[in-house]
Amino acid sequence: MKRNTNYYIRKAHRYLGLFLGIQFLFWTLGGLYFSWSDIDKIHGEHLVMEKKGFSPTSGLIAPDSILIKINSTQPLKPIAKIELVEALGEPYYQLQLMTGEYRLFSAKTGQVKPQFTEDEAKEIAKSYITFKAEIKEAQLLAEVGGHHEYRERHLPVWSIAFDYEGDPVVYVDAVTGQFERIRHNNWRAFDWLWMMHTMDYETRDDFGNGLLKAFSILGLITVLSGFFLFGVSYNKREFKFFKVRKS
Repeated sequence: MKRNTNYYIRKAHRYLGLFLGIQFLFWTLGGLYFSWSDIDKIHGEHLVMEKKGFSPTSGLIAPDSILIKINSTQPLKPIAKIELVEALGEPYYQLQLMTGEYRLFSAKTGQVKPQFTEDEAKEIAKSYITFKAEIKEAQLLAEVGGHHEYRERHLPVWSIAFDYEGDPVVYVDAVTGQFERIRHNNWRAFDWLWMMHTMDYETRDDFGNGLLKAFSILGLITVLSGFFLFGVSYNKREFKFFKVRKS
């Protein structure tokens, strides 16, 4: 009975090791890449110019005056936050609604700012980068998939791709004109390894998905069975060693 038990444990350990080995490899590779990488460079901070605060000119309209004017024509949904922001050198009031939507109004005239055009988005993107390069492509994204590098963020957004080392892409919010993110090849490698690390093949960011939990439990069983088999085989070898010494 003891032999049969050890046999089945050994067999289970072997096949679990084979089954889990590829995932263990990805966990190891991902861990090495994460620990050896400069997270600031992964985020592309070396490619983005540090922006200083701006000094808007006098004569700005008070936010409450704009809100009164807006509500008199078309009542707004409840507002979560109002910020004074800058885009292309001009001051704007950025309204974030409780629904997650954004509205932009000129802080000088109170007029609604239409969606930023492609040329405006390109100009904004160029003002944020630390390198000089030609623009390869500009796209307006109204929706993105779960694996897109700009997932789970506010849309629509302008995607501005530059002809530069690492294929950097700058994302500019089409409604607010604000710089949102920069993505490049090192970040994309990080993101792919992160997906393999979390085993979330749908959104890449769920660290508590069922597949990861299942593999973690199976990995624990594999390790414990390995310790058990080592203990059993070690004891047998030690017994034979003492038996030879006795004789």
